[in-house]
Amino acid sequence: MKILKKLALLLLVVFIIMQFFGPNKNDGNIVSVNAFFVDTNPPEDVKVVLKNACLDCHSDHTRYPWYNAITPVNYWLDSHIDHGKGHFNASKWEDYSDKKKDHKLEELIEMVEAKSMPLASYTWTHGDAKLSQEQIDAMVSWAKVARIKYSFLKEPQ
Repeated sequence: MKILKKLALLLLVVFIIMQFFGPNKNDGNIVSVNAFFVDTNPPEDVKVVLKNACLDCHSDHTRYPWYNAITPVNYWLDSHIDHGKGHFNASKWEDYSDKKKDHKLEELIEMVEAKSMPLASYTWTHGDAKLSQEQIDAMVSWAKVARIKYSFLKEPQ
């Protein structure tokens, strides 16, 4: 029994020490998505959905929940953000070619229609990120219209 108490105390000390360390925050300026908004021209209702359901993981600016201060949760969240930005980063929109922009919008349509995005693990704690069918339809319609521009601008194959 003494060993269990010592082990529990050691784990508690390690947990407390871990709280002083954490990953770098994804705290770039939200203005960084302006080029994406200007270029794709989402209607206001879609812009709200993008801000509430997408941009925390798909831009250089994340609104962190209170529990991000707890290690190891903050590492788990950081992993999700890095993964999301690896697939699509609205803050890097200007760096994408027209072909890539078209492809990213195509993927957005597929993921939203399949209800694969936003992730269930995100919507558990962000109720405003749960998309209604009306919001899904609005997102898909906007993305389809936005894609038209890039289909004409794509570099020749």
